[in-house]
Amino acid sequence: MYVASAGSIHLPTVRVAWVDYAKGICIVMVVMMHATLDYGAAVGSEGWLHHVVAFARPFRMPDFFLLAGLFLSASINSPLRQYVDRKFVHFVYFYLIWLLIQLGVTESGLLINNPVEFVSMFLFAWVEPVNTLWFVHMLAIFYMTTRLLRKAPLWLVFMLAAGLHVAFHLGWINTGWSVADRFFDRYIYFFAGYAAAPWIFAFARQLPSWPRATVVGLILWALINVGFTASGNDGIAGISLLLGFMGAAAIVAAGSLLAGHNWAEGLRYCGANSIVIYLSFFLPMKIALKLLADSGVIPDVGWASLLITGVAVVVPLLIYGLIKDTWLGFLYKRPTAFGLAGSQVQTARL
Repeated sequence: MYVASAGSIHLPTVRVAWVDYAKGICIVMVVMMHATLDYGAAVGSEGWLHHVVAFARPFRMPDFFLLAGLFLSASINSPLRQYVDRKFVHFVYFYLIWLLIQLGVTESGLLINNPVEFVSMFLFAWVEPVNTLWFVHMLAIFYMTTRLLRKAPLWLVFMLAAGLHVAFHLGWINTGWSVADRFFDRYIYFFAGYAAAPWIFAFARQLPSWPRATVVGLILWALINVGFTASGNDGIAGISLLLGFMGAAAIVAAGSLLAGHNWAEGLRYCGANSIVIYLSFFLPMKIALKLLADSGVIPDVGWASLLITGVAVVVPLLIYGLIKDTWLGFLYKRPTAFGLAGSQVQTARL
């Protein structure tokens, strides 16, 4: 099923395989970053997987935000109540639930010994997001911002968002508040996903017809990306924006190629359930990290980091499969009682 948009280009209204593959790549890269950097810090060393993490730095989050904005045009003009419920309350709910879980685990001593300080920390986390949950917090802001700007010319908003990104990387508007700084740095990619969605889908549909050329293009991109990340120049104003969009295009291309092969179905499943992984990878990652760091059973930092990454990706999916139809399903499925009047139960989605 398709809806017309932007002239003769059409946007799909059902799940699209390459989008799930692309999200799968992104979520694995995000988990890998946290697992690798945290384990490296815990053991005071680095491994070969640190180089993979550095390679993904220019495009890991830009592409995730771009993908999050792809389907927004289908709901951007929906009734305000419905929009707020699905694009704001939805993410606030999951941020609330998982913030309580994360703080309850990481700050259990504080909760017992000084509950007032724990409550203060919880409230402050709404202003300054903690741990890995900042992405969910930021999505709610991005969705509401885009709704407010929906009648403005797309090119104007795009140019302003690009200007904010460049100004941030030049240090002109670095506020020190992570929410504002991440907005300046990342909103351009989310808005581009929304504004350029018809062309992104058209681009992705064409690539499987040119597999060899696409692979060559991916190799050239990888070489360029390695050059900038290895030299540490990927954060330079202008270059960071270029690398972000180049990397996003590369992940779209990789997703389009993978969509034609059944051997990567596991990656597609990760992408289709990316928010399940994102919300809950933190806890199994910390447990696996501590066990490996304390035992030293795997001396190679790179392989140990890869194992932690695998555990942190797979365990949330296993838990989700076990509890989604039980009373614990509220962890990943927002009950009607926690929505605006008349809203339906909403499963977590990025």
